[in-house]
Amino acid sequence: MPLEMGKVRLVGAGPGAVDLMTVRALRAVESAQALLYDALIPDEILALAPAGCVRIQTGKRAGKASMRQETINRLMLRLARRGVEVVRLKGGDPSVFGRSGEERAFLEAHGVEVEIVPGVTAASAAAAQFAFPLSHRGEARRIAFATARVQDGSIVESGWSGLADAETTLILYMARDAAHAAADRLMAEGRAPDTPALAVENAGRPEARIISTTLRILGKEVENAAFSGPVLLVVGEVAGQARAAYAPSLRAASARS
Repeated sequence: MPLEMGKVRLVGAGPGAVDLMTVRALRAVESAQALLYDALIPDEILALAPAGCVRIQTGKRAGKASMRQETINRLMLRLARRGVEVVRLKGGDPSVFGRSGEERAFLEAHGVEVEIVPGVTAASAAAAQFAFPLSHRGEARRIAFATARVQDGSIVESGWSGLADAETTLILYMARDAAHAAADRLMAEGRAPDTPALAVENAGRPEARIISTTLRILGKEVENAAFSGPVLLVVGEVAGQARAAYAPSLRAASARS
């Protein structure tokens, strides 16, 4: 008798703090039979999986060796065909630079049921933690999420002219090594050098760090900070409202852990 096909859940773990996971994400991890997780998922979240759960790290950290996307897809398919309930655990939100569309299309094309469980994305976590809005009346009418890929010191993607608009809050993910090139490109496209800018490392976690600066010196500030964790850049007038202090709830959570 053939096995009943398992289900795959593409789950957002949020920015890394356990108490920023959604209840649905928590329940998915607690009931997983196989957990395929990204490199930045902390041990506290991995520990929520049941004792008999198969745990497989897939990597997926910018600039580091990781499992190929095609391999991840076929691994999820193979497990689902064995009747296994699979959780593909991603940092942040799976629909924000998380390749959820690719994975869902592949699995559904092979007859696998897929559920996507959203998570708190790093931009929202940083804004809450350091008390600045992403949109703000009179300052930021639009929010743009982007990544910055650098080759030979230059940004290689097109479309940066639209990101230079003064009323747009620009959020750059996976941006630690692209700060210099991104700032130079934005200024070349017309964004004012004195535009407020932030660099946030480990957004949403108790150990998060923030630099408040301007676009003109953003690259140098990030270089001097020698960040080792994931870095989010925020460029726009709203960045001037940031407070370089942790939210009380995060301080309390850190003290309890």
